[in-house]
Amino acid sequence: MNVKLPDGSTRVLADHATAMDLALSISEGLARASVAARVNGSMRDLSAPLSEGAAVELVKFDSDGGKQVFWHTASHIMAQAVKSLWPNVKIAIGPSIDAGFYYDFDTQTPISNDDFPRIEAKMKEIIAQNLPLSRRELSKEEARAYFSNLGETYKDELIRDLPDGETISVYSQGEFTDLCRGPHLPHTGLVKSVKLLSIAGAYWRGSEKNAMLQRIYGIAFPAQKQLDEYLLFLEEAKKRDHRNVGRTLDLFSQSEQVGPGLVLWHPNGGRLRTLIEDYWRQEHYKNGYEIVYSPHIGRATLWETSGHLDFYKENMYAAMEIDEQEYYVKPMNCPFHIVMYKSALRSYRDLPLRWAELGTVYRYEKSGVLHGLLRVRGFTQDDAHIICRPDQMPEEIRKVLRFCLHILKAFGFETFAIYLATKPKEKSVGDQAMWDDATAALAQAVKDEGLVCAIDEGGGAFYGPKIDIKIKDALNREWQCSTIQFDFNLPERFDMTYAGSNNDKQRPYMIHRALLGSMERFMGVLIEHYAGDLPLWLAPQQAMVIPVSQKFVAYAESVHQVLVAADLRASVDYRDEKIGYKIREAENNKIPYMLIVGEKECVANTVSLRKRKKGDAGACALSSVIEDMQKEIREKAIP
Repeated sequence: MNVKLPDGSTRVLADHATAMDLALSISEGLARASVAARVNGSMRDLSAPLSEGAAVELVKFDSDGGKQVFWHTASHIMAQAVKSLWPNVKIAIGPSIDAGFYYDFDTQTPISNDDFPRIEAKMKEIIAQNLPLSRRELSKEEARAYFSNLGETYKDELIRDLPDGETISVYSQGEFTDLCRGPHLPHTGLVKSVKLLSIAGAYWRGSEKNAMLQRIYGIAFPAQKQLDEYLLFLEEAKKRDHRNVGRTLDLFSQSEQVGPGLVLWHPNGGRLRTLIEDYWRQEHYKNGYEIVYSPHIGRATLWETSGHLDFYKENMYAAMEIDEQEYYVKPMNCPFHIVMYKSALRSYRDLPLRWAELGTVYRYEKSGVLHGLLRVRGFTQDDAHIICRPDQMPEEIRKVLRFCLHILKAFGFETFAIYLATKPKEKSVGDQAMWDDATAALAQAVKDEGLVCAIDEGGGAFYGPKIDIKIKDALNREWQCSTIQFDFNLPERFDMTYAGSNNDKQRPYMIHRALLGSMERFMGVLIEHYAGDLPLWLAPQQAMVIPVSQKFVAYAESVHQVLVAADLRASVDYRDEKIGYKIREAENNKIPYMLIVGEKECVANTVSLRKRKKGDAGACALSSVIEDMQKEIREKAIP
């Protein structure tokens, strides 16, 4: 039979040959490196038979799909090890995740971090046996009977909820069998290094009404060197954790008394946020946007019209009753902007309208997923809506993409991953021509900017295609920030119109757009990217004047006054402490400039300059220091 390779070539194989046979026909090295195959777009085991004309891509570990297969197999190895050590444990689910895997266990004997070495040792035994992973298919009845006999009640519940008549697959390795769609590695021996990372509680199926399970997280690699590098990465990520840095720099806090997922911004954090917001507003005005404001609550009828009460209610806070009417705190800003649009008759000459808002919204997130600033319940979206005519749409998309990149680069992000999500296969709104035009405009905008994007086939929302822009931070982690999203749904639901050139009613295009995503999440990412060492233009405190003793406080205050008059953020360290201690404190607080003043500086009317991480720069005229600082701020220089 013939199969097609990704480069367009074909290869002749024996009938019923597998993907592993294909790999071996190319090279033994490729066979050793392959973990699975993508056959006609679907991930398959290497042992699965191929068919005539199949398009086959051999998948290695160093791909998103390859990592998921590898880590999923590692989760099965961990489950087998835990069952071997604690035979009465019941197993729940064990998927791969963005970085590694986890497995949930129901056990009468709690497992702790102290048990990790035992589990890892058992995993290594299973790996050393090179156990093949074999797939077999069962009927629903056979699968329920099999797992019920083993006492695996969680597996039985999962199977029970599957549609009748559906074929169910299980994977076995040695004496261990698990319910699983697959695919998996050919054998356990391909996992060369493992490390268990943490343990946490997790409710079965994410519901507080169900049993609390123990969730063990782990990571695995094809080589020990990769694991060593990853553990170093985790150490660096821990140092950069925005929650720790935020506490050190006194930027923000969260309190159970206030409520989980709600952020309290301290003066330093408030200053940083103000700097970002002021820049955001300034750039929006420069780029033809108007800034609007909308209420924090709206009547239930508004959210009924928008569809939120039908499709999004589980993420909204409960209604409040005012004047015998139900109101909801807003989960999104969009309906308010549409009502503003409809407050007047609009002509084709009025378009495009570009309305932006730093609008605080509230969404219910389960407590288990809340994470510092990165996942919260109350956050401020840097939201905007572009309402335009169809003929204006391509140019508006190009402008907004250019604007996104301009803003992100100003904060020091230079590497991006761009994804274009197209029309979903299931239900969608809007006619095909609208989808085609919008998708083509998004793709063309990316091309015009000299960028490339990955196509997320069918990944668009039901109401329109979109572009997602993910930034890469100093540790090469991807973070979702900017989104350019078409919406064919809300203009219909709210009956948005404008008068065309013939005075006929036309439906405008509506584009949702966020640059930073949310202020909270973006600030968390920014803090971790710089490990708190923010560029001078963003530093809450740019300079600290440090008198070497109390005798020079008066001169330090005069220096401070000059800095403040130059619109620089500075303060004086008045404490009667040793100079070395005060310098270390300023370094720990990540203050970019330290201006030390003593007798020599006082007599010469200078300062002794010290830059964070660069050390002493010697005696300098204050005017020279100010000039350098202002230039660095003006250029938004990146340290």
